[in-house]
Amino acid sequence: MAKKLTNPIADMVSVPFQFNWENTVGPLHQTRFVLNVQPVMPFSISTNWNMIARLIVPFVSQPPLFDGGAPTFGVADIAPSFFFSPKVSSFTWGIGPALSLPSSADPALGSGKWSGGPTVVMLKQGGGLTVGVLANQLWSFAGDAARTDISQMFLQPFFAYQPTKSVTFAVNSESTANWKAVEDKWTVPINFTASRLSSFGSFPASYKIGWGVFVAHPDIGPTWKLRSEITLVLPRSSR
Repeated sequence: MAKKLTNPIADMVSVPFQFNWENTVGPLHQTRFVLNVQPVMPFSISTNWNMIARLIVPFVSQPPLFDGGAPTFGVADIAPSFFFSPKVSSFTWGIGPALSLPSSADPALGSGKWSGGPTVVMLKQGGGLTVGVLANQLWSFAGDAARTDISQMFLQPFFAYQPTKSVTFAVNSESTANWKAVEDKWTVPINFTASRLSSFGSFPASYKIGWGVFVAHPDIGPTWKLRSEITLVLPRSSR
């Protein structure tokens, strides 16, 4: 099960609650808090294919981003994605559509745009190692005409090592490229995490802690972060 948790499109239901404290945000170098609720739901759509639905719902508490600004809190843009993946393959892969829904009218939290584009994930697992990448590209197609159009790429290479069946060490990046920005196009964190498989009541659960550094970021963006995460698991075979 710990090995499956390193696979973004594993054939099991999981609900991660990811807590992030991003530091030195804005002109006053304050902390931004982001809680990402990220359920993963696989569906068998044929004898040979699965469809895996992933949803990211971010709850953000953000300090002022400019002098004289005000802090804000709310739900940022919700990001659903759908991967069509073969049940049998020499390596794991999935491809499908990704969306970004304008869930906040606050320009400090949301884009104000409906966006969509392709997403893909590829990974290889062997022994205690997992190596892979997840990526998507979004373009805006509707929404507030007064807001800036969206052309943004997300790139997440990841590597995980399991010295035991319940412990996992991992490193990844959750990089974004804003192709519409004149400068500071890239935000590139490098995240280091350690997790352990245990339980939460009657549910199997994974507990994770981590630290990250931003090797590229806008001037008002964070420079480092702390992360903790709990993932509740319901294997499909137990339903």
